[in-house]
Amino acid sequence: MPTPQKNNLIEKSAKSIFNLPNVITMARILFVPFFIWTLVEFNNPESAMRWISVLVFIIIMASDGVDGAIARKRGLITNLGKLLDPIADKALLGGALVTLSVLGEVSWWITAVIMIRELGITAYRFVVIRNEVVAASSGGKLKTIFQGIMVGFVVSPLTAWFDQWYTYFELALVLFATALTLITGIQYMLAAFRARKQRVSN
Repeated sequence: MPTPQKNNLIEKSAKSIFNLPNVITMARILFVPFFIWTLVEFNNPESAMRWISVLVFIIIMASDGVDGAIARKRGLITNLGKLLDPIADKALLGGALVTLSVLGEVSWWITAVIMIRELGITAYRFVVIRNEVVAASSGGKLKTIFQGIMVGFVVSPLTAWFDQWYTYFELALVLFATALTLITGIQYMLAAFRARKQRVSN
């Protein structure tokens, strides 16, 4: 029979998992398929209906800042939250890039480079989870912001409003976001290697 102390530990654990920031993060993940559906449904990149996709994308991206702010303000930062937050970002941005590549709006090599980096870092996080939880760095957050900006512009139907220069602007955003993704990935692995080396030496 569970003891009162054990019941208290179970309740405390449940509260830490289902606190408001974590619930918001889980909701972000659950809404990703809906965003992808809007892209497929409104698959004409010049259709005004694409603004619905942009709006859904902005709401999901904005909730990332909301859950983080609540977690810091209320002292609700948890290891689960540290894991779920980057996973939610990767689910949204990865799903968007793969869908846009299927629709022919983003080159597959761009999606492949970004996804290999993102999935590689995520896999590494799960490998070392028993020893430490590696949260997203400031560089990683900056990378996510620029990836979001890039996806937002690609998804939007602005290409129908402007001349050829917008295509070059969009391409520049894609290349910059890709380069930033690679650079921050290298920085992350170097920082993780140094931290592991220091932990082993201690």
